[in-house]
Amino acid sequence: MNQLAVELNSVIQTSNPHVLDMLSEMGKKLFFPKGILTQSAEAKEKAHRINATIGIAKHGNRVMSLPSVISFVKGIEPENYLTYAPSFGIPALRAKWKSALFEKNPSLAGRAISLPVVTGGITHGISTFADMWIDAGDKVLLPDMTWGNYNMTFGVRNRADIVTYRAYTPDLSKMDLDAFETALYREAKGSSKLIVILNFPHNPTGYTLGVEEGQRVASILMDVAAKGTNLVVGCDDAYFGLVFEESAMKESMFTLIAGSHERILAVKLDGATKEDYVWGLRTGFVTYGAGLLPGHGRDSGPGDIQGLDELYLALEKKTAGCIRGAVSNASHLSQTIVLKSMEDADYARYKDEKFQIIKERAQEIRTVLEDPLYKEKFEPYPFNSGYFMCIRLKSDVDAEKLRVHLLDQYGIGLISIGSQNIRVAFSCLEKEQVKLLFDMILQGIQDIEDGRCHS
Repeated sequence: MNQLAVELNSVIQTSNPHVLDMLSEMGKKLFFPKGILTQSAEAKEKAHRINATIGIAKHGNRVMSLPSVISFVKGIEPENYLTYAPSFGIPALRAKWKSALFEKNPSLAGRAISLPVVTGGITHGISTFADMWIDAGDKVLLPDMTWGNYNMTFGVRNRADIVTYRAYTPDLSKMDLDAFETALYREAKGSSKLIVILNFPHNPTGYTLGVEEGQRVASILMDVAAKGTNLVVGCDDAYFGLVFEESAMKESMFTLIAGSHERILAVKLDGATKEDYVWGLRTGFVTYGAGLLPGHGRDSGPGDIQGLDELYLALEKKTAGCIRGAVSNASHLSQTIVLKSMEDADYARYKDEKFQIIKERAQEIRTVLEDPLYKEKFEPYPFNSGYFMCIRLKSDVDAEKLRVHLLDQYGIGLISIGSQNIRVAFSCLEKEQVKLLFDMILQGIQDIEDGRCHS
């Protein structure tokens, strides 16, 4: 094992040995190299005559560039987007995103979290999370309705054992937290470590927990940790902020579990992708929230800011090392655009304008589906947030057959999930299209039932 990894592991061991135990074998071996990167950084600071360390081309003391490239980027100097960004991310963006986390999650006030590390989108953040914390055979707890790419990342790439629980009660009145609790206690029995993924607003159903539901989930996690199981809790907040009802939690589940117990490591996986409507810029973040074991590190109690500094820095270096070994760094141009957007005086107003548009679509769906006309054929899963909502078909009509029929016969595109469920992405619907869409779904079901479907 590289000596730098050994040193980082020693820091983590001193601060909280449970966190060291949670790391995957790769995670234990990860480090951030000093070599060329460190020497280049030193040269940038001190080489006032000649600096022959940088792996980019320069001309006339400026970064070399093609006019056919820079002509498309206005208002940003080439040095701020053509050069490599640090593997940790642009320092100013990391600081800005961390500050924004406290603004968006007031309950974090006074608590210590890491400085976010920038990834090439949230999917890359989830992949980095998996590399650092999941070994082959580790158990990952997920609801049975979930984002399909988890299977690719956790199951295929990292060869985890994915364990599911029923997401919703049979009557679709609420999320089945009893099923979550039962599954968590069952899998924790005899296990030293579990990985739990919490995704709210939920993809694909568009549901966010209410405050009491969120508190119950946090309480269950803390009880399992208190019984001796280490928990790595990934908070996939891809759709954070898109919450349309007052009864739903406005803050991340991260706020309820970060620093809550020395055997719980909370990892916030979020980004500008959906929050700032910049899907193709691929700018995500990984942020840690941990507790310290009493008597370890320099803390005077769990959550002490000074005591967590060294732990977080070690985790940030391992995370940046993981990124360095995979993609080197996230796009400099994307990071600069996101940073400049967040610094705009009208940033909050611009975001709210888009939020209101999507909220109106969600409300229109709720109004339309109150019509008893639809209830005989399908019913909605609970939804109050995000980009999506799902319906469950009540008849024997197969969801995939319905999807293909609607596409071929009526030019309607939807996503089938299993044999009973259809996902609707209302994020890309106009409000005026909502009733037509559900009328077409109803028509498609009737076509199949009446034998008028030939696909």
